[in-house]
Amino acid sequence: DNLLIHQHAAGPRLYYGDEDRRDRPLRGILWARCGFNPVDERQMPTGVPQWKLMHPYRQMLTMQALHCQVCARPARTPLGFIFLTGPRDEDPTRAEIFTNQPPVCARHARAAAALCPHLEKDPMVFLARSAPLYGVHGALYGLNAQAQVHVVAQPDHALPFAHPNLPTLLASQLIRRLSSFRILDMNELLQHLADHPAQGPGRDPAAHR
Repeated sequence: DNLLIHQHAAGPRLYYGDEDRRDRPLRGILWARCGFNPVDERQMPTGVPQWKLMHPYRQMLTMQALHCQVCARPARTPLGFIFLTGPRDEDPTRAEIFTNQPPVCARHARAAAALCPHLEKDPMVFLARSAPLYGVHGALYGLNAQAQVHVVAQPDHALPFAHPNLPTLLASQLIRRLSSFRILDMNELLQHLADHPAQGPGRDPAAHR
C-alpha cells in the first residue's frame, strides 16, 4: 500500500510514499524494506536466524562491502574470496556464476558450512580472485487496469545494472559475478586454509531475524 509509480519523461519509476535516502542505497535502485531486530553488545543481530530467508538490507550491505556473512568483517583471504553454495546449486562447468550469497572469511568457512542447512555440510566452494558487482534480484511492479500498483513479474534471474526495467524494480538481493575462480570441496578448502583455522561458530548477520 506504500508503493507508488510516477510517470517521468524517461518512463515509469517506483517509489515509496514516504521514501527517504536509505531506501535507495545503491545506484538509485529502490530496496525492499524489512524490520531489524535489536543488536547485542558486539553490534551483531539478536534472535534465531531464519536460514531460508535473506534479510534484504543486511544482504546488500554485506555483499556490497564483500564482508563475511558470519562475522560481517572483511572476507578477503590470501587465496581470494570464498563463496559457498549448496552442493547442487550451480553447474561447475559454467564459465560465469552469479551469486546472492555473501562470501565467508577464512575463520568462518567451516562454521558457515556446518550451520546453514542449505549447504548440507558439503558445500560447493568457489575460490574467486575477483567478484565484481553485477546487478540485483527482486520484483517488477506496474499498474493494473485500476491504476493500482502490483507485482507484474518476479524474474528468476538477476537483472544487470544497465537493465531498462530497474526503475520499476523493488530489489531484495545484490548479485556478484564470479568469472575467475577455482572450484573446491570443503576438505580441499580447509587444507588450503590450514594456516588460518576457523575459531568456533559465528552468527549470520545476513540471515533474516
